[in-house]
Amino acid sequence: MLRRLVLASAASLAALGAAAPAAVALGPLPVPLLAGTDTLTVTVNDSGNPMADGTFDLKCGLRTAEGNHPRLQGACDRLDELAEQGKDPFAPVGKDQMCTQQHGGAATAHITGTWQGRQVDARFARTNGCEIARWDTLKPVLPMARS
Repeated sequence: MLRRLVLASAASLAALGAAAPAAVALGPLPVPLLAGTDTLTVTVNDSGNPMADGTFDLKCGLRTAEGNHPRLQGACDRLDELAEQGKDPFAPVGKDQMCTQQHGGAATAHITGTWQGRQVDARFARTNGCEIARWDTLKPVLPMARS
């Protein structure tokens, strides 16, 4: 009986698959839909803007933005945008990366929590061109910094 039910179910699924238009083909869900809520703590020091320095909570969900981050919705929107592009804004600069030797100021930041379902513990500074670009990629999660 169980074998007959399994065969009937398989035949039904095959018939449904054949009848379904190609545009409705199901594939894996995009990562942002699977990840749920992103919860981050952002600590910024020495940005040159006293309103931007401090520790801020950021909670970005499928339809909500919560926390005390000064640019709450913009920060969540930027994180969603980076996720859709498949970029990891928390990855460190590669050890073999050639970077311009310029100084972007004393600003530092530390971001911890979860993003796209994985743990984050990333530090940021503006010590060279690569690190400045890495910081700027995360604006407005990280504030505009003055040098």
